Amino acid sequence: MLHLLPLSTLLLLTSSSFLPFSSPDPLPLIIWHGLGDNYAADGLKEVGDLANEVNPGTFVYNIRLDEDAGSDRTATFFGNLTLQLAQVCDDLATHPILSTAPAVNALGFSQGGQFLRGYIERCNNPPVKNLITFGSQHNGISKYQGCGATDWLCKGAMALLRSNTWSDYVQSHLVPAQYYRATNETTGEPTQEYLEHSNFLADVNNEREVKNETYAKNLASLDKFVMILFKDDTTVIPKESGWFAQVTNLTSGHVTELKDRTIYKEDWIGLKKLDEKGGLVFKTVEGGHMQLSDEDLEDLFKTYFAPPKTAWERITDLAQEVMEL
Repeated sequence: MLHLLPLSTLLLLTSSSFLPFSSPDPLPLIIWHGLGDNYAADGLKEVGDLANEVNPGTFVYNIRLDEDAGSDRTATFFGNLTLQLAQVCDDLATHPILSTAPAVNALGFSQGGQFLRGYIERCNNPPVKNLITFGSQHNGISKYQGCGATDWLCKGAMALLRSNTWSDYVQSHLVPAQYYRATNETTGEPTQEYLEHSNFLADVNNEREVKNETYAKNLASLDKFVMILFKDDTTVIPKESGWFAQVTNLTSGHVTELKDRTIYKEDWIGLKKLDEKGGLVFKTVEGGHMQLSDEDLEDLFKTYFAPPKTAWERITDLAQEVMEL
């Protein structure tokens, strides 16, 4: 049976609120890689190519701290995150393409995820619309990762990290130390030395007594904040950090979920406000740390990074729905 659209529906669909009919371009995509990786790595190029395949016309920019790939990798281990973030903020704000965009989408792998969140909280220029993080350490780590047998750069960094995490030197020079979070194993509360000396995490999580209201305002301005947890992650300890959850004791494994924590209840960084408008998304993928499939990425790119539908696409979708009645 033929179904015709009512005249009122056709008038609504062709009204000025549905114009223009031309296909909008996707927003630029910024990507921040993880520990031990570099901006020019083949794997990141493949991710960028896939983003362009799913959403044609996507301008992809891989964040880097040095144009030399080797030096960029070194900067994932050694550096002051306060200075590194300031450099990234300046680079993006002055980039000839990114600086002219109305907004960008962002993808963070492992530690790159919490660094992108720090970018949003501290500067957010150009503003981020949707943020996706994979296996990131949003609530910090309580144990340092192991290194490959011949990865001497990693081994050197980890040796320094274990020597004195809270010294001014380590907190201003060793990147993973700056998102290490020490807690009381009985209460789960952060230790005083962490609150006093953490160069990065205690600040961007607004855990100190004086709160930065801009951090909460900026993060709550996101459309979507998608946090991906790897089901079998043994690299990030605890893996639940990827969802801002807190593990009180690694032995007992007692987990306090984000919504039961003070950081959410008092909305220190805008997560509650973001959640109330439907902007917080928690997802789990199979496998270990950074074991991603193209199918996982394609689905995320289609769902969160695709440009809004044109008026004509909305008309045809609605027409199809009516025809199926």
